[in-house]
Order: sequence, then structure tokens, then C-alpha cells
Amino acid sequence: MTDEQLVKAYAAGNNEAFDTLLKRHQDRVFNYILRIIKNEDLANDIFQETFVKAILTIKQGRYTENGKFPAWISRIAHNLIIDYYRQEKSENVQSADIQDANILNRKDLCEATVEDSIISRQIMDDVKFLIRELPELQKEVLHMRYYQNMSFKEIAEKTGVSINTALGRMRYAIINLRRIAAEKEIILTL
Repeated sequence: MTDEQLVKAYAAGNNEAFDTLLKRHQDRVFNYILRIIKNEDLANDIFQETFVKAILTIKQGRYTENGKFPAWISRIAHNLIIDYYRQEKSENVQSADIQDANILNRKDLCEATVEDSIISRQIMDDVKFLIRELPELQKEVLHMRYYQNMSFKEIAEKTGVSINTALGRMRYAIINLRRIAAEKEIILTL
């Protein structure tokens, strides 16, 4: 039976018809949701909600036959994903009307403590030490990029190499910084 015939059969009361539709499209719909959401539990929730919405729409007689059931079910899933992200975004907004939440009481708005200053100074000293351990070409690119704020195009022109070479040197500089920090057991966080 085609998808459209199965929808008609389900609308007429044949529940097995919907089971067939579900089996036919569940992998594709679930994989689509999972590819966007990247969280299996949440993808399962949206997947179930998609087919519940499809059931309700068909049972209410609001499904219009156009021979494109797969596109229709995918559109439901897509809309539910958009709804999820909209809801998540609105939940992350904090109102200034809330009396018991002091939004100005945040560490990033406070002056640094003496301990923070000491730790920051130590981290900067550790970074300088790590940079001194790099090969000269990597040290040069890193210095131009982070301390002189030069683009990779400018670095390439100044050093007489291609942009890819400048990017490669930066990549290896970062890899080497991580390796040296691990070897020397240097922690670069507050």
C-alpha cells in the first residue's frame, strides 16, 4: 500500500496502517531529528511528539493528500525542533523584574581579588615560558597573531610564506604548547 492509502486506512480506523507508516519512516525521521539535535534522549522525545502530532492531525481529518507523506512528517519534525530551540532560548532569558535574582552579582562584574591577580600573573608567566620553548618559526607566527593582532594573510606576506604555511605553523604551535604544558604539568586555568 502507498503512504496515502495507509493514511486513509488509518483515518478509517485501521491502526495497523499507522504501524506500517511508522515502520516505513521512523528511521529516516529519527535520524533527521538526531542530526540536528545531537542528543539522543531529546531526539526520542521530539520523534515521539512528531508522530503523536501526525496521529492527531490525521484523526481530526486535517491531513491533505498530496502524495508527499514523507515530506509532511519531516516538516512536522522540523517545526517541533524549531519550537524546542525557541523555547530553550526564551527560558535562558532572565528578567530584570525578578526580585530575588541579583543579576549584577556576577564574578565577571567584580574586581579581581588578590588571589585572582596572583593566579593570572602566574598563568601569564607560564604562557611566556611555554612560548619560549617553541621552535622559532612557530613562536614567530604565534607572536604576530596574538601579540601584534595580524591576520594570517599579513603574517604570510611579512614572513614570505603561503597562508597555508602560516596556518600550519600556528596549528603546530598550539599543538606543541598543549604538549609542553602537559609534559611540564602546567595548568593554564583559574
